[in-house]
Amino acid sequence: MHPAKHAETNPAKPALIYPDQGLVMDFATLDALSNRHAHQLRAMGLQRGDVVAFLFGNGPEVFIASWAAQRSGLYATSISNRLSAADVAYILRDSGAKLLLASDSLAELAAAATVDLPDLKAFLWNAQDGRLGNWSALASTQPASPIADESTGNDLLYSSGTTGRPKGVKPVLPEGPIHDETPLTRMGSSLYGMSPDTVYLSTSPMYHAAPLRWALTVQRLGGSVVMMHRFDPEEALKLIEARRITHSTFVPTHFVRMLKLPDEVRQRYDVGSLEAVIHAAAPCPVDVKRAMIEWFGPVLHEYYAGTETCGITAINTEEWLRKPGSVGRAVLGKTRIVGESGEELPAGQTGQIYFSDGPKFEYLNDPEKTAAAHNDKGWATIGDIGHVDEDGFLFLTDRKSFMIISGGVNIYPQEIENVLVTHPKVLDAAVFGVPDDEMGERVLAVIQPVAGVAGDAALADELRRFTRERLGGVKTPKEFAFREELPREPTGKLMKRKLFDEYRQAATNAG
Repeated sequence: MHPAKHAETNPAKPALIYPDQGLVMDFATLDALSNRHAHQLRAMGLQRGDVVAFLFGNGPEVFIASWAAQRSGLYATSISNRLSAADVAYILRDSGAKLLLASDSLAELAAAATVDLPDLKAFLWNAQDGRLGNWSALASTQPASPIADESTGNDLLYSSGTTGRPKGVKPVLPEGPIHDETPLTRMGSSLYGMSPDTVYLSTSPMYHAAPLRWALTVQRLGGSVVMMHRFDPEEALKLIEARRITHSTFVPTHFVRMLKLPDEVRQRYDVGSLEAVIHAAAPCPVDVKRAMIEWFGPVLHEYYAGTETCGITAINTEEWLRKPGSVGRAVLGKTRIVGESGEELPAGQTGQIYFSDGPKFEYLNDPEKTAAAHNDKGWATIGDIGHVDEDGFLFLTDRKSFMIISGGVNIYPQEIENVLVTHPKVLDAAVFGVPDDEMGERVLAVIQPVAGVAGDAALADELRRFTRERLGGVKTPKEFAFREELPREPTGKLMKRKLFDEYRQAATNAG
């Protein structure tokens, strides 16, 4: 399906809701606006296969522009508004974008990013500032009917850049009609029961792959999207009750922060309308997920994928309670575990996770990285480590790039982080290895204590005992550092590379 179909059959149905603004946009309005903007894209000379870049917040422009690009056969590159002007400029150059559209509130960033790109056409959404024109004013003069040459577009999104510059993930441009099924519409309807009755709460920034793709999928299926401008744990609970939310997506960090709300706050809100609570982006600590199931009920669903979407696994609550810690079985592609010598490993053995028979992708302008992400059989990986059990359920271990080798022993930081965040005095944790003359690497934990708790030697001793009791001495951090806040993407994804580089450099200098 497609929003255009719902605009015909149920035009007054809300497609988009902003509770904090009192704004509701129905399917008829969304469709008409996306048509006008599609005509304007053509008027600017953009044709099928070209790239349009978006520098947006979480406003309605995300949806209008995304559907305009999708029905125009374009690649849409959503750029994080948290990047520096230099990094935005890098993505604009690297993607080959012919047009930049930016939210009015990001005028300063857009202007700085395009100052050395005089040939790039650049516009603000509803305003004008110097060379940045008013895009909506131009689009408002266009017809609300579909363009004559509609074809299916796709996204061209950039990875988080855990190693070096982010890389554009370029999928194949679909050939079918704009209303053809997608892997996510099939997944959403078959696994999560998404339908025109869905009321979906979007909790994260829309420049990230999963939040953007799921919100658009809900609208494809005729559901309503309720938008948060930024995640707040109690506000999310308020919206679930007030809007009778049926579906939502979260990351494990969101769960941790909701669970650390006072009991009286958690019990204040009715979450009984929830039919599917979907989480991804990072492995969820087993104790955290158990607590969420006890609170929300058997409605939790987890999936594992990446921006590359070369494969997807999924697991529901019933399956997870039988297989605690698993991220499920493949629902797109086939899961393969590969050893150091390139051989496929049997069930129970840990290796690098690959997918076969999944959608094809390439890293834009980087054939070497594309080649490195594929083996000689054509299977694709995003660099994670794990194993499958005898029933085909996948268990993640960690990112290969963050594995610690201490005294010849492989240590996976994610397991340690999952334990530390369950301590009542810990709000956030990042674990990685730093150079050590004797052991090669030693385990360092950087901790964000909960408000009002001092990060001192006493807390370090307490956390050391806590970890040793659960994981043993080898995996217990030898060193603790404390910070008021750890760097995370607004989606909740830990930006470990920043801490990793900082502390490893400091350890090297000290040595």
